[in-house]
Amino acid sequence: MEKTILAVMIILMLTLAYGNVVETTLSANISSEPKNETDESIIPKNTSDCTIDRTHLDRETEAYFFGAWKVEKLLGFANSYNDASEYPAGQKFIGDELITRKDFFSSKGLTKYKKYQYELDNPIYEITTMCYNSTSFYGLYKIDIPGLKRDDGVKVISIGDPSTKLGIPFSFFVVNNDRLILLSEATIFELKKLTD
Repeated sequence: MEKTILAVMIILMLTLAYGNVVETTLSANISSEPKNETDESIIPKNTSDCTIDRTHLDRETEAYFFGAWKVEKLLGFANSYNDASEYPAGQKFIGDELITRKDFFSSKGLTKYKKYQYELDNPIYEITTMCYNSTSFYGLYKIDIPGLKRDDGVKVISIGDPSTKLGIPFSFFVVNNDRLILLSEATIFELKKLTD
């Protein structure tokens, strides 16, 4: 009987000692490990994926998007560019102008490229994709837009010819309704608004 009591006491002491060691070790590990701040900073607040659905422009996007625009600078290329990308300088669009109005679209200002010159009355403007953060945008388009922040929203706008219902060979990225980017042949250009 004494042996049994002794064995139970030893087991209890070891259990208590082991429990304290585990608790002390866990507490020490938790408190002494530096917090990895990058883990939090790389996770976007809005983790929704992109919505792919053709919709009309909303009023806020119309107010921003409609106007005269000048191609200001080359931003870069998608991860997979094609021969028409004119790598590494991109198409010669810098300084050229575009007009986007509710009832009229003109890319005749892209003077060096006849194949990109369109004039459309009552064009079909559609938001084809909405991405709610930079991670989702990159995952879908494989384009790294310089200066795009993790929680920036990107709307992809296509323009169609109302007579044929076919799209023209470039589109636009609207970032938070305060930045417009032209996408042509896997090449992206920053645009600057000239007039409303």
